[in-house]
Amino acid sequence: MFGVAGMLAEQRPTVSKEYASNRVFLPDGIVASIDFKDVVATRSPLVIRRVYGYLLPRKVGKVSQACRTLESDGFAVLRGVFSKTDVAELYSDVERVFNDAPPQRSVEANNMFRYAMLNRSAVCQRAVANPTILDTIEPLLGEDCHVIANTAWRNPPNANGQHGGENWHIDAGPHVPLPRGVSWPSDIPHPVFAIGVHVYLQDCTMADGPTGVISGSHLSGRPPPVEQLKDDDLTFGDHGVTPLTAKAGDVGFFVSDVWHRRLAAQPGDQGRFFLQVHYGRRDIAQRLCTTAQVNHLSLDAIARAKTTREQTVVGLHRPLFYDG
Repeated sequence: MFGVAGMLAEQRPTVSKEYASNRVFLPDGIVASIDFKDVVATRSPLVIRRVYGYLLPRKVGKVSQACRTLESDGFAVLRGVFSKTDVAELYSDVERVFNDAPPQRSVEANNMFRYAMLNRSAVCQRAVANPTILDTIEPLLGEDCHVIANTAWRNPPNANGQHGGENWHIDAGPHVPLPRGVSWPSDIPHPVFAIGVHVYLQDCTMADGPTGVISGSHLSGRPPPVEQLKDDDLTFGDHGVTPLTAKAGDVGFFVSDVWHRRLAAQPGDQGRFFLQVHYGRRDIAQRLCTTAQVNHLSLDAIARAKTTREQTVVGLHRPLFYDG
């Protein structure tokens, strides 16, 4: 068998003989010595670090329970990460951006979203570097992970049906696609490539239509079934919907591959207000701005790209979910 299905049929990974040596060949012909005593095959979770440019597994060590849960279940919630003072400052500055900054994209015109918030707010830029957030995600993404998208959400009350996030979806990938009938082995850590974070600026109750997630669905290797895009009874394995209700100052985390959606708002809906941050591995491109705004191309190269494929192959893509 070839591809992922073949890989999963092979023997479980062990530390290879090559790792017995501490000599590693790096780009440009450099030979470096690395201490491999911490490089082990481990199931829970896959904790990584970057050494001389390479991502290597390491001993689990002191990894928070939130990090372990995020890796195994695909989501986690931390309570009281931001103080009341922090929340008030964030709330005020995000509201300022909504009120004062013109929409950057047509989708912002409905006044639900503002993109690239760390470019618009020093307070938001500090928030995305919160040590508790980084301590939770860095063991899974690497200590050099970065923000790939940063969007403020302000869903007004009684706004059901006004954006696509109310359908079951994944934010990217699946990063490791699997065919039907192939399951991810329970003894192999599933790699995480991107993580979404919600910093709650006001309480989010069941009435407000919180984000619902399906535990373990990030291991499916598939998007949610299209025939169940609004099904409140959707399951993966033995797991049904878990609503991520929260208080202001809490932080919700979810792996980008996990099935999730905004659940339907109910009577008493007060809307939702939160700062969303997506973090990705260093190898994944930032998408704070669209590729039309920020790219690595000369004007001549852009002019030569006539067809859609000629444009995408040089890095000009139409804006999608992450793109600000």
